[in-house]
Amino acid sequence: MSHPDLFVVCKSCGSEVSPYVTECPYCGTRLRKRAPKIERDGGVPKPPRTPRRRLGRKKDGAPSAPRLSRLRPNEIPGIRIERDPSARPWATILLVALTFGMYIALAFIADADVTLTALDGDPWRFVTAPFLNENGWAQFASVVGVAVFGGLLERRHGPLVVLLVFALCGIGGVAASEALVPDESYFGTYGAALGLLAAWAVPILLGRRKGHHDEADLLGAAVLGVVLVLIPLAVDSSMLVAGLGLVIGALCGLVLAAVKPR
Repeated sequence: MSHPDLFVVCKSCGSEVSPYVTECPYCGTRLRKRAPKIERDGGVPKPPRTPRRRLGRKKDGAPSAPRLSRLRPNEIPGIRIERDPSARPWATILLVALTFGMYIALAFIADADVTLTALDGDPWRFVTAPFLNENGWAQFASVVGVAVFGGLLERRHGPLVVLLVFALCGIGGVAASEALVPDESYFGTYGAALGLLAAWAVPILLGRRKGHHDEADLLGAAVLGVVLVLIPLAVDSSMLVAGLGLVIGALCGLVLAAVKPR
């Protein structure tokens, strides 16, 4: 196999130039039409290609290397798509709809006295009491608390956690209040809202003590929390449900502080 010379001499100016150029760089004279072809491998024969083995099980029955699944829509290879933080909190929306729906159904459609629907000696009323309040203003403020802190908690830990905390702080708060001071009409919407607030805020406070940084607005949460605490005073109701809901929510927050957000 022939190899090109190290250099060639330009016939026009007598300069030594590379054999791989087509024009002399000194005088511009055309030396050849094309540069000689360069062998990429230097004349060494290429090694034989090994046939591609089909994925599956080996001859000894052991599984072969795992295969990657197909990419999801809008997914970049090697980068996992996290949960969308702007996804709608469906559990919180359900709680808000139930709270408004039950109050409107009793107070306007059925023309019933909401105060008498709290407990009134029927065990099933422990489930309905967390969705009711004495008047519309108290109901509206409580629902705002459920919507705000339920949505924040759901985006961090998912819908099941929101439903569980609402049940513990609402139903549990009413049941505990009835056990401590019986023969009273208790309502639990503001207690459930305070419980959701505490369950959301306690992990943030503990994280800040450890030096973690976040963008949570604890000042705004405190203002709304004060409004929820003042609801029983404004409607001349018991503060026991609010206090128990806050304590149960704080205990839930201590548990959630040890759980990694989704």
